[in-house]
Amino acid sequence: MTDTHDTNLPEKPVELEEEKKAAEVSEPATTETPAEEIVSEKPVEPVQKLTKEEILAKLKEVVADVENVAKPEIDGLKQSFYKLHNAEQDAARKLFIENGGAAENFVPQTDCVEEEFKNIMSVIKEKRSALTAELEKQKEMNLQVKLSIIEELKELVESPDDANKSYTEFKKLQQQWNEVKLVPQAKVNELWKNYQLYVEKFYDLLKLNNEFREYDFKKNLEIKTHLCEAAEKLADEADVVSAFHQLQKLHQEFRDTGPVAKELRDEIWARFKAASTTVNRRHQQHFEALKEVEQHNLDQKTVICEIIEAIDYKELTNFASWESKTQEVIALQNKWKTIGFAPQKMNVKIFERFRKACDEFFRKKGEFFKSLKEGMNENLEKKRALCEKAESLKDSTDWKATADELTKLQKEWKTIGPVAKKYSDAVWKRFISACDYFFEQKNKATSSQRSVEQENLEKKKAIIEKLNAIDDQMDTEEATQLVRDLMKEWNDIGHVPFKEKDRIYKQYHSQVDKLFERFNISVSNKKLSNFKSTISSIQEGSPQALYREREKLVRAFDNMKNELQTYENNLGFLTTSSKKGNSLLTEINRKVEKLKADIELVKEKIKVVDENIKNQG
Repeated sequence: MTDTHDTNLPEKPVELEEEKKAAEVSEPATTETPAEEIVSEKPVEPVQKLTKEEILAKLKEVVADVENVAKPEIDGLKQSFYKLHNAEQDAARKLFIENGGAAENFVPQTDCVEEEFKNIMSVIKEKRSALTAELEKQKEMNLQVKLSIIEELKELVESPDDANKSYTEFKKLQQQWNEVKLVPQAKVNELWKNYQLYVEKFYDLLKLNNEFREYDFKKNLEIKTHLCEAAEKLADEADVVSAFHQLQKLHQEFRDTGPVAKELRDEIWARFKAASTTVNRRHQQHFEALKEVEQHNLDQKTVICEIIEAIDYKELTNFASWESKTQEVIALQNKWKTIGFAPQKMNVKIFERFRKACDEFFRKKGEFFKSLKEGMNENLEKKRALCEKAESLKDSTDWKATADELTKLQKEWKTIGPVAKKYSDAVWKRFISACDYFFEQKNKATSSQRSVEQENLEKKKAIIEKLNAIDDQMDTEEATQLVRDLMKEWNDIGHVPFKEKDRIYKQYHSQVDKLFERFNISVSNKKLSNFKSTISSIQEGSPQALYREREKLVRAFDNMKNELQTYENNLGFLTTSSKKGNSLLTEINRKVEKLKADIELVKEKIKVVDENIKNQG
């Protein structure tokens, strides 16, 4: 048989060439790399909106079917669980610090759910380790099988029998080779090269006619066309990660399939490569987009950290400012919870930074409120002391003095800082109740007093009218007596409204002064009359004012007596032998008489004061 098919054989192994091209497209994977090992290098996509208990339930399902669950799914469940767990711990730590505890003294409570989670994860880890060991064992067995197949191919190639007769055996060995999958990674390339070497040698030796060769190429073309179609459909697969994994399997089948006719090799490979490029590009774009989202999340979380770290604690000097800032921090914490994961290498670091900033804020807040609480306790004692003072004054009938004292206490109250909220209303009610009680009693007492004061005002106006009506033609003694009677009547009248006091007093004294001058009434009587009016004004002040006025008069009386004694003693040494001595004697006698008159006036004033004190009592 002529070797007619030799001219159609490739210059180098076809499958080796196509494998090289396939490797250029399928960058993330190699022939013998398990899908789960490829995926584990990619970012973990977390499980969203599950409770800790729901995560436990899913992990229990994983335990029952661990060999069919990918590692990223387990990692996603683990990350979601600890995100929830850490959020709970952070909330507990925050509450601990707000209640006055130091951050470094916080000890998390034992979480039974976490303990169960750890136990389940331990079981999963053990099962996965066992599966991995079993897989490695299987890979070694597969290696031996494929080495055996290569040896059989070698025997076929080196056999002196007609290669045409060995064709069926050759196809059988190819089928066996394709059925055996994973082998140890370190042996993949060497094993593949040896296999391809003997496959090509067999084709070189094969003395098939063109019909057999074309049939073989046709079958291989059908298989590779089907693989191209499957790869092209993956472009419409919604799950780009799943599409990528399926593509790796298609690549394995493509390279395990024999060659096609030489003129179709580039075309069929270009088609498969184009479909692969589309899937790989979508896969790459997916993770680039995921990385962009994660970087954006990191940027947002970094800004939140910077905002909390930049808080100026010197400006937080009172409850309101701390409360306002606390609401801001809580809002930032809530915002943090809505942001997804940062890049894996930064996720833990940024969270630790965030937690440290929050811990620092709530630690300082705890310190502030601890000192504030101490200050509030002091303020409470001060306010209770004011309550006791107010309660001791509330029954007093010394209206003006007590009103002044209570007003002073109210001003002092305003200077005292806040007290704890649970005491604030009660202590204020106690204080204001005492004040209100006094002023209510004062108003009741002074309301009737005001009507009396109005009557007194009308009486004093009537006296002024009577003083105005005294005729210049009236007898001096009669006029003097009338003035004195009206003055006595004036002094006997009680208080007038406070706002009218000065005006009516000026009208009265103006008219009295005119009458004293008109009828030449003695200066002493005028002074005594004026003093009686003055005493009425003094009475309207503190009750102690009358006693102070009496003490002043008594001191004046004693001083005048001493001065009079001195002048009288000096008179014994003076003579009238000289003009100068006579003049000095006259001056001293004048002063003595004036002193005697003043002493008498002071005596009368003391009597007036005593009468008023007696009437007041």
